[in-house]
Amino acid sequence: MPSLSQLRAAHEPLLLLDAASERVQVGYFRGGGAFDWTGSDAEAGVGLFRCIEELSVDIGAVRAFAFCEGPGSILGIRTAAMALRTWGVLSPRPFFAYTSLGLFARALCGPGWAAIADARRGHWHHCVPGGPVTRVAHASLTGNLKMPEGFRHWSPLPEGVTIVPYVLPYLFALAPDADLFRPVAQPDAFLHEEPQYATWTPMLHRAP
Repeated sequence: MPSLSQLRAAHEPLLLLDAASERVQVGYFRGGGAFDWTGSDAEAGVGLFRCIEELSVDIGAVRAFAFCEGPGSILGIRTAAMALRTWGVLSPRPFFAYTSLGLFARALCGPGWAAIADARRGHWHHCVPGGPVTRVAHASLTGNLKMPEGFRHWSPLPEGVTIVPYVLPYLFALAPDADLFRPVAQPDAFLHEEPQYATWTPMLHRAP
C-alpha cells in the first residue's frame, strides 16, 4: 500500500478529496513540490466544488485521484465518490482510497491509543496505528481513545475520549510515509464487509 509521498512521486498532479467530516477538505498536489489545501463548511455537494474552484484545479490535467472512503459522513463520502466516478468516465485515471481512522491513528495515536468513530446501533469504528478499521460494541471499548472532531455521533461518547481536530494538512504532515492508500477500481464508501442479500422464490398468491 503506497503512502502519500509515493503517490505524489508517481502521479502528480494528484487531487485528494475528503468529505468524511462536517468540513470538506481538498488537497491539490501540482507537481514539483507545490501543493495547496483548502476546506469548506458547506454541504459536500457544494463544498467539494467550491474547494476545487478555489484551488484552480484543472480536472483534465489530474493524473490520479485519492479520496477518503470513510468511516464518516456517508452522504459526503458518496458525493465525493460520485464526482470521482464521473471524472473517471470522462478520462480513466487511477483511484486510491484511504480510511479516515487509519490516517488519524497513524498520525495521532501512539502505543495504547486507538481512534474511534460512531458506527451506530451501539457500535463504534475502531482503529489502532497500522491496523485495520474494525467494529466493536460500546461495552468493549477499552484503553485510551481519540475521536476526530467534526464526526457525528448518535451514541453517548465513551468516558474519557479525547476529541482532536481532523485537519488533513496537519495529519498528513505527521504521516507522509505511512502506507495508507490502496488502489480501487471504483470509488465507494467504506464497508466492514460486503452486504449479504437474501434470495427468495416468487410464488403466486392463492386464496385459501
